[in-house]
Amino acid sequence: MLSMKQETNSTAACAEQFETDGFAVARGLFSRKDVETIRETFMKLAANGPVEGLSETHRPIGNVSHGYDASDPLSFYPRMLQPHTHPELPVGPVAMKYMLHPSLHPLLKAMIGQEPVAVQSMFYFKPPGARGQDLHQDNFYLRVKPDTCTAAWIAIDDADEDNGGMLVVPGTQNMEIVCPQAADRSLYFTDHHVEPPAGMKPVAVKLKAGDVLFFNGSLIHGSYPNASKTRFRRSLICHYVPQNSTELSQWYTTRLRFDGTNVDIAHAEGGGPCGNLQAVAGQH
Repeated sequence: MLSMKQETNSTAACAEQFETDGFAVARGLFSRKDVETIRETFMKLAANGPVEGLSETHRPIGNVSHGYDASDPLSFYPRMLQPHTHPELPVGPVAMKYMLHPSLHPLLKAMIGQEPVAVQSMFYFKPPGARGQDLHQDNFYLRVKPDTCTAAWIAIDDADEDNGGMLVVPGTQNMEIVCPQAADRSLYFTDHHVEPPAGMKPVAVKLKAGDVLFFNGSLIHGSYPNASKTRFRRSLICHYVPQNSTELSQWYTTRLRFDGTNVDIAHAEGGGPCGNLQAVAGQH
C-alpha cells in the first residue's frame, strides 16, 4: 500500500516522494474524458489487430527476431511504439497531445530538477491473459547521461495485481544500471530481469484510470501478468530526459521540450553495461 504522502497531488509532495523512493503517483491527473479519448482512439485503430509500422509484432531475442505465438493475447494486441511519430494515424496527434500535456510539465520539472524533454511514447493494451513485464531499469535502454530518464505512466484502466498492475522497488533509483539476467518468458513477454538488491522487494502500486505513476529511470520496476478474464490494463507511457542531457540512445529520435522546440542531444557511445550486447530501443 502507498503511504498517505504518496496520495497527494501537490507538486512539492510528489517531488519529495520521487526523490525519496524513486517514484510518485499523481491521482486523477487526467479526466474521464481524457482517458476515454485515449482508450477509444487506440482501441479503434487496433480493432483489426496489429498496425504495420506501429505495433511491435516481432521482438528480438538474442540475435533472432521472434513473433508472438498465435495463442498469445499479445499477438492481436502487441504494444504500439512511438505512436506520436505517426501523424497520419488517429493515434499520432493524441499521443503527441498527452506526451506534451501541460498537466505533466510542472510535475516532471520538479522531479527532474530542470526542463523535461520528451523522447518516447508507447501504448500497452495488456489484454486478459497477457504476460507481465519482468523487473527492469528503463535507463538500460535509453542510456541517458549524465543523469537518467523519467517515465510518466498514464493509467487508461484501473490497474491492480489482478489485471497486471505495476510493481516498483522503492529506493533502487540510486542503483547503477546493471546488465540484466534472462527473464522467465512463461510469465513475462520481455527478455530481461534485474534482481533487486538484498533487503529490497517489489511493491504493488494500485492505480485508477487517469492516475499517473512517475518513476526514475534507474528504479527497478515491472508488472504482473494479467490474470483477469475480462479486464484490460491499458496505459500510455512517455519518457523524458533532462534538458542538459549530453547522451541518449540513437534509437530515440524525438527530443521535444513542452513548447514543441527541439533539443540537440548526442548519441550514446560505447556498449553500455552489457558491452556490445547493449539492448536497442523498443526491447523495453
